[in-house]
Amino acid sequence: MTDKLKKYFLYNTSLIIFVGLVMVWSASWIKAKEDMGSSLHFVSKQIIFLFLGSGIAFGISKTKLGFWYKNIYKINMVSISLLALTFTPLGLQIKGSHRWLNFAGFSLQPGEFVKYTVMMSAVYYFSNFNKYNKNDKLIYSLNMIVPLIILLLQPDFGTFSITAILIAFIWFLSDLPRKYFYSAMGISLVSGFGLLVAAPYRVRRLMTFLDPWADPQGSGFQIIQSYLAFANGHIFGKGIGNSNEKLYYLPEAYNDFIFSVLGEELGFIGVIFVVLFYMVFILLGFKLALTVKSKINTQLIAAIIFGIGFQAFLNMGVVLGLLPTKGLNLPFISYGGSSLVANLIALGVMFAALTPKSQIYDSDEVNRTFQYAGTLGN
Repeated sequence: MTDKLKKYFLYNTSLIIFVGLVMVWSASWIKAKEDMGSSLHFVSKQIIFLFLGSGIAFGISKTKLGFWYKNIYKINMVSISLLALTFTPLGLQIKGSHRWLNFAGFSLQPGEFVKYTVMMSAVYYFSNFNKYNKNDKLIYSLNMIVPLIILLLQPDFGTFSITAILIAFIWFLSDLPRKYFYSAMGISLVSGFGLLVAAPYRVRRLMTFLDPWADPQGSGFQIIQSYLAFANGHIFGKGIGNSNEKLYYLPEAYNDFIFSVLGEELGFIGVIFVVLFYMVFILLGFKLALTVKSKINTQLIAAIIFGIGFQAFLNMGVVLGLLPTKGLNLPFISYGGSSLVANLIALGVMFAALTPKSQIYDSDEVNRTFQYAGTLGN
C-alpha cells in the first residue's frame, strides 16, 4: 500500500512540476528574449535547478533520517548564518529587501531553506521539550526565534509567516499541554497585528486588498491585472503562450503571479486541475505520514506536506484577491531556483522518513512499546 501511495505521490508531484516548466516558459519567454537574448533563458535555468534539486533529494532519500535529525540544530545554524549574510556585501538588495545572496553571479535565497531547517528544529525541540531544563529550553528556542527575527528585518513577511505557521503546526502536533499552545497563539495574533500596523507598506497592502481600485495605477495595479488575466481566460483559456498580461502588464508574471498567467492561458478548467493537483498532493502526503510507525517521522512528513500545500493555497488566494499580497511564490510552478531546490530537498527528507530503517523513536515511545510487549507476555 505504501509503495503505491509513493508512486501516486511522485506521479502527481511530477505533473505539478511539468505544469510549472510549461508555465515558466510561457510566462517568461518574451522578457527572456528581449532582456537576455534567448526565449529559453529562464526555463533553461529552471530545468537545471530541477535536475540539481532532484539529484540532491534522491541522495538524501537514501540516507538515514537519524543523521539529519540528530544534527538539525547544527544544520539550522548554517542556514541561519546564510540568512544573516544577506545583510553583508554578499547580499543583494532588491526592491528594498535583503533576501538574496550573490555567489559568482548566482543568487541564493536562504529563506527558502531556513523554513525547512527551522521546521525540523521545531520537531526536535518539541519532542525533547520535557527533557530540557529551563536553560536549555531558552537556548534551543533560539533556533526558531532568531531566524524569524532576521526574516522580519530583511523584510520577508511571506517566508516569516510560513515559518511561524509551520512552528505552530508542529507545536500543535506535539504532546505539549494545549493551554500553552492556545496562550501562545493568542499572543502571536496580537503581535502579528502589531507587526502589520508597524510597517506602512504592509498597511498599504491591506488597504489594497480591501479596495484595489482606490489606487489602480499604484498599489492596486498588480492585483487588478491579475483579475483581468483570470477574466480573459474564461472557461478554456486563450491557449499556451497567448497571455496578454505577461506582456509587461503583470509584474512578476513568471514568479509570484504565474498562477494568473496560467488562469489566462488555461482558463477555469486549467485552474481547477492545478488546484486538484495540489489537493491530491496534500491528501496523499498526509496518507503517507500515517503509514509510518514513528510519531517523529509522522510529524516531519506532515509538516513538509502542510508547508508546501499551505503556501500553494496562500499564493492562489493572493492572486485571486482573496488574501493580501505576501510575496510568496507557487511551489513547483513559479520560477525560482532556491524555492524549487529547497522544496525538492524537503521531499527527499520526506522519503527518507518513509523508509523502515529511518524510523526515529523518542524514549517515551520506546518505553510504551516495551510496556505493551510486557503486557502481551503476561
